[in-house]
Amino acid sequence: MHPIDLFIFIIYIIALLAFGYFFFRRNKSGEDYYVGGRDMKSYHVGLSVVATDVGGGFSIGLGGLGFVIGLSGSWMLFTGLLGAWLAAVFLIPKIKSNPFFNDAYTFPQLFEYYYNGKVAFVAALISAIGYAGFTSSQMLAGAKLASGTFAGLDQQTALIIMGTVAVLYTVLGGLKAVIYTDTIQWALLMTGLLFVGVPIAFIEIGGMEAIRATVAPEMLTLTNISWQDVIFWMVTIIPIWFVGMTLYQRIYACKDEKTAQKAWYIAGLFEWPVMAFLGVLLGLFARVAAEQGMFGFLGAAGLSETDPETGLPMLLRTVLPVGFLGIMMAAYFSAILSTADSCLMASSGNIVSDIIAKFVSVDENSLSFIRLSQAVTLIVGTLALLLASVMTNVLDLMLDSYAFMVSGLFVPVIGALFWKKSTPAGALTAMIVGGTVTVTLRYTGIGLPYSLDPNVFGMSLSAISFIAVSLITYNHDLKK
Repeated sequence: MHPIDLFIFIIYIIALLAFGYFFFRRNKSGEDYYVGGRDMKSYHVGLSVVATDVGGGFSIGLGGLGFVIGLSGSWMLFTGLLGAWLAAVFLIPKIKSNPFFNDAYTFPQLFEYYYNGKVAFVAALISAIGYAGFTSSQMLAGAKLASGTFAGLDQQTALIIMGTVAVLYTVLGGLKAVIYTDTIQWALLMTGLLFVGVPIAFIEIGGMEAIRATVAPEMLTLTNISWQDVIFWMVTIIPIWFVGMTLYQRIYACKDEKTAQKAWYIAGLFEWPVMAFLGVLLGLFARVAAEQGMFGFLGAAGLSETDPETGLPMLLRTVLPVGFLGIMMAAYFSAILSTADSCLMASSGNIVSDIIAKFVSVDENSLSFIRLSQAVTLIVGTLALLLASVMTNVLDLMLDSYAFMVSGLFVPVIGALFWKKSTPAGALTAMIVGGTVTVTLRYTGIGLPYSLDPNVFGMSLSAISFIAVSLITYNHDLKK
């Protein structure tokens, strides 16, 4: 990387930490730190939602999908649009019309309201672990971005640098800093991709003629995908919009129902088609560049020697002129950070508000509560960094984290909001069965019918057990 690009990137990092420190001085209570004072505007929240959900991990992951299967990889984020709009229609009115949630901080408080404290405690454990894993995936994405861009920087060193910046910024700033910077960061990424990354890369690889001559025809279609992949993305990504702690924090941060719904509609459109096609297009361009041998000077002489998830940063490093590379690297790192900081906030919020607060008396309006939250954020961030150091694939780690959460939490949430016969016993059973089945099937390598993902079976058995146990215990409670 040219010294000018490096200088731009370093200035960006310094400015980011300074912004976090600014809010560090202004945050006075849990209301400020976790829900941004509950007065955020729709466009800020909407861009923050899409930045959090798509972020750098999906940006790098989408690039990897575009590299492997082409334009059809864009369908993954179509499920994000569906999830966002379904949540806007069905979930947000339930939350914003209920006075109980006017003072809520976390997602598991929904379980405490509709079920009881034990159910909320288990939900908090699942959410905290899942979001810690998701934070790891973003740190790994940042490391791949940096190691693919900076000459002589290995992935582990890049992981330590990127992870440390992400953790420090999140510890300092809290949710309001996260949401405000998400707006700026996402605008920067979109502008960079639309007007710099895509057009320059398209020209440098030789345009449409070179693309058609290099890749298989099916990679330029929207049908180069199996129905099993579609089912997997649907059952993994759509439900996260109903169980994601980061999303509930932003619902709470909106001043009213209309603001929240507008934010979710904005987020859906930015997920698909905007980010979906930008991500896979750059991944497709990276494949063409790899097959043309453009990455030889980076140690990847051909397609077989190029990691699909590092192809995109390698492409940008190869084709962008001096100055633009630094801007694009700052843009991609900002996207990664926008997800990492939100997920880290979600995990620490679960631990502090839903777990520690059950055993230790804490005043959520005090400065000591913020300091406790910052300490927990630092610990969780460190553990996420350690997990990222032993993982290799960004997209797999993200989707595994999603699957772990949704397989146990989605069914009890839907039951709580829309089924009057839901019971605490049914919710607990569904959490245990769904999570256990998904994790067991995923890591034992058992062959599954039609090659479906374990999450399909985990969620199905979660629903069956939830309905059965709820009916039994509901009838029993009526008799009593």
